[in-house]
Amino acid sequence: MPQKTRYPLPDLNTLPQDIQTRILEVQEKSGFIPNVFLALARRPAEWRAFFAYHDALMLKETGSLTKGEREMIVTATSAANHCLYCVVAHGAILRIYEKKPLVADQVSVNHRKADISPRQRAMLDFAMKVCLQSHEVEDADLDALHAHGFDDEDIWDITAITAFFGLSNRMANVTSMLPNPEFYLLGRVPKAKPAA
Repeated sequence: MPQKTRYPLPDLNTLPQDIQTRILEVQEKSGFIPNVFLALARRPAEWRAFFAYHDALMLKETGSLTKGEREMIVTATSAANHCLYCVVAHGAILRIYEKKPLVADQVSVNHRKADISPRQRAMLDFAMKVCLQSHEVEDADLDALHAHGFDDEDIWDITAITAFFGLSNRMANVTSMLPNPEFYLLGRVPKAKPAA
């Protein structure tokens, strides 16, 4: 993360053991530490609550939303909230899950022109309404999702993901959190094959 971040990043070695362990697991899996993990760790209790809710929403195995669709919601609504960190970071994850190198750019600019299914388009229409005009959500909006096979629990998930990342977007914007350079190419170019 560049020096211009508004809040100093804590030293990994000074963090509580459970947080260190989780961050090192993420580093082992991805090859780097996503900036959000250190940026939010300055307040350990909030870090734990944030990532517990994140995992409950984004890693759950129930419901009809795929992991790619969950990332699609994050990418589209984060763009509406002008959050560079989340668009780039979650856009990378979206590209990987969907195996489509262009999809994150498409949904972040205009999901209605993106190469996604009508069901996904309806999902993002609703997510964008929750993001920008939640006070205007009405029964007809839920009916439109039901027509595409979403049940009430799926609709709760779409709403909760949108709302949770609204918080994340605002924290990233105010703290001046920038995406790690590694995120920009993830899912865009094939991984290099090991030499024989």
